[in-house]
Amino acid sequence: MIDWLKKVSLFDNLNDEQLEHILRISQRKTFQAGTLLFQERDYGSTFYVVLSGSIKLFTSSNAGEEKVLSLVNEGESFGELSLLDGRPRSASARTLEKTTVLELSSEQFMSLLQEHFDITRGILAELCRRLRATNEHVNDLTFLDGRTRVVKNLITLANQSGTRDGNIISIRMALNYDELAQMAGVSKSVLTEVLRELETRGVLQFGINEYKLNLMKLRG
Repeated sequence: MIDWLKKVSLFDNLNDEQLEHILRISQRKTFQAGTLLFQERDYGSTFYVVLSGSIKLFTSSNAGEEKVLSLVNEGESFGELSLLDGRPRSASARTLEKTTVLELSSEQFMSLLQEHFDITRGILAELCRRLRATNEHVNDLTFLDGRTRVVKNLITLANQSGTRDGNIISIRMALNYDELAQMAGVSKSVLTEVLRELETRGVLQFGINEYKLNLMKLRG
């Protein structure tokens, strides 16, 4: 289990004794695909660290339409915002596949922040990263066309969770077409058109729950 925790960027600077402490005060849980961990506007009382699998964070309209905000993968964390400001959850969280997480209660989470400045700094850095990503997304929706947004979103996913071999990046993909379109801020028809074009050019190659991105052909 300690080896799993060492993959979590938030715990990079902790020693084995400190990691053992985190294991003692946390709970490890495994959820099947499609499990709703919490809903938007729920009271937040838990912080999550993803040990394996993936989770989508999303909001829903009154009509039930979803907007995927981000994808949380192995080694990443989420759920800290409402613990820090005491306000309801700003988004919902649902597993995309079988996923194992560590759960820490609000009290345990705040205690860790007080005891370990490295974790506090990591949380602040993550919040800053998300704010920058939100600002960039707003800028993209304002100034970029649909095709460019789709390509940029694919590159972002590749950077986050891809495995590179030369000019080929393999990305394990748990999102469906609807969710990919939501992340890029385009309609499903626009997404499908762009993906077909990229596949025809050899930029993308699709497999089962994954795609391969050819950087050489993308630049061409």
